[in-house]
Amino acid sequence: MNLTTKSLLLLAGLALAACNNPRPGMFGGGGTDGFGGESSITTGSLGDPSDPRSIAHFQQRIGDRVFFADDSSDLTPEGRSVLTGQAAWLRTNPQFAVLIEGHADERGTREYNVALGARRADTVQRFLIAEGVAANRLRTVSYGKERPVEACAEPRCWNVNRRAVTVVSGGVSG
Repeated sequence: MNLTTKSLLLLAGLALAACNNPRPGMFGGGGTDGFGGESSITTGSLGDPSDPRSIAHFQQRIGDRVFFADDSSDLTPEGRSVLTGQAAWLRTNPQFAVLIEGHADERGTREYNVALGARRADTVQRFLIAEGVAANRLRTVSYGKERPVEACAEPRCWNVNRRAVTVVSGGVSG
């Protein structure tokens, strides 16, 4: 191989490596307003799952996500139950801000799935506000089909990708 071929292969490898991280800043960074999403929370900052004030407790014991039926932003009974627990935890822990991520499965256009993810995130936000969580603590974002939990063209993957994730972080913005 000549030098030009080696250089092109190296550049191609670097370009692919740069595209491999779907969540930039996963081990720090995030937004300066406390709404940096999952990328703003480091493993050490989650706390102990047995501590009811910790983010780890919220994620593992309360539950940080709800799932939706196909092409729907309506809450299921299970989703309402999880969100009721989230609201109680958030009322008890007012120091935390929340980013609600809306997601969709791979089917449909990007534009359709971004809109569907936004409706799902908005549904969760409205539920939490109705349960007494201050609106200034909540932000929403839709990722549509861009951040799947599992990527496959099977119903089991579609089921886990149709979700809203409540991401807890420190700091409440005015």
